[in-house]
Amino acid sequence: MLLWTAVLLFVPCVGKTAWLYLQAWPNPVFEGDALTLQCQGWKNTPLSQVKFYRDGKFLHSSKKNQTLSMGAATVQSGGQYSCTGQVMYIPQIFALTSETVMVQVQELFPPPVLSASPSPEPREGSLVTLRCQTKLHPLRSTLRLLFSFHKDSHTLQDRGPHPELCIPGVKEGDSGLYWCEVAPEGGQVQKQSPQLGVRVQAPVSCPVLTLHHGPTNPAVGDMVQLLCKAQRGSPPVLYLFYLDEKIVGNHSAPCGGNASLLFPVKSEQDAGNYSCEAENGVSRERSEPKKLSLKGSQVLSIPTSSNWLAPWLPVSLLGMIVFAAALLVYLRPWRKAGPLPSQIPPPAPGGEQCPLYANVHHQKEKDEGVVYSVVHRTSKRSEGQFYHLCRGEMPAAQ
Repeated sequence: MLLWTAVLLFVPCVGKTAWLYLQAWPNPVFEGDALTLQCQGWKNTPLSQVKFYRDGKFLHSSKKNQTLSMGAATVQSGGQYSCTGQVMYIPQIFALTSETVMVQVQELFPPPVLSASPSPEPREGSLVTLRCQTKLHPLRSTLRLLFSFHKDSHTLQDRGPHPELCIPGVKEGDSGLYWCEVAPEGGQVQKQSPQLGVRVQAPVSCPVLTLHHGPTNPAVGDMVQLLCKAQRGSPPVLYLFYLDEKIVGNHSAPCGGNASLLFPVKSEQDAGNYSCEAENGVSRERSEPKKLSLKGSQVLSIPTSSNWLAPWLPVSLLGMIVFAAALLVYLRPWRKAGPLPSQIPPPAPGGEQCPLYANVHHQKEKDEGVVYSVVHRTSKRSEGQFYHLCRGEMPAAQ
């Protein structure tokens, strides 16, 4: 009786260590390996009601099966494992617990890293090389890795042995999020790289400047808007506004598009040739100039050298009048005054009428005597009307 008591006291005490133990294989275990746990009794003693635990939490139970398949191991599969089971020692049944076993799943290869050469912000038209980089664990260096490349939700290159992808002559449409995926040949492990943003830098196109104001030329106090737009070009775009060659304003467009400058016309100095410039770090382009004219600018633009004519115009006209009058006086023939029409004597008794104008004789010292004859009209006394010519000579001047 005392012997059975000693055996019963000895079995449970020893059973917690040597009577039940847990094995995990393979060892070492890598990602993708089939992880298996086995709960065994001392000298393969049959067990019943076997239960498995990880980090103190229940995983699985079986009435007779002492093996648990964990499937393909991952890094998250590691932890502290243990098992419990029942052993029958006639006439009693004992519940035994194994020691904990530390299972550490080793990384087959680290997550890949995708890089772009020469830069993730290449210029349009250049060659870009995407490189997917990772490395196998030294204990599994004989494995073969396969690489695939993706952009957004599209596959650019299916799995293959080449860790690089070349994109010649990139365009602005090639901008986007890129990532690669690596998997061992015939294995179940696959890892993706973090996404890499690639932004192709396209040069800006020549901007177009538009002037916005009222239906007529603006005047002092009116508002004028300058609108500058480059049809293409990678953002951000910096716009500069010029009056002739002087910068009068600037505006940044972080997402591209256009920019505007609104200003009031303060003076005539705001008139002139306006232009705008677009720049995005890749290229710089200048628009064609647009001329802004103000109301009344034509009058104000008369050269000052002509203004002196205005006050002298009346004097000039007066001088011309005086000159014309003098010319007429100079060209008018001289005449000696005869009797005025009211002093003409009555008709002669014989019916002959005296001349309407008297003969005029003018003689200078060197001139010969000249007699001017005039025609006079006689009154109607007979059947018809006739003209009578009177001739005579004036006495020589004394």
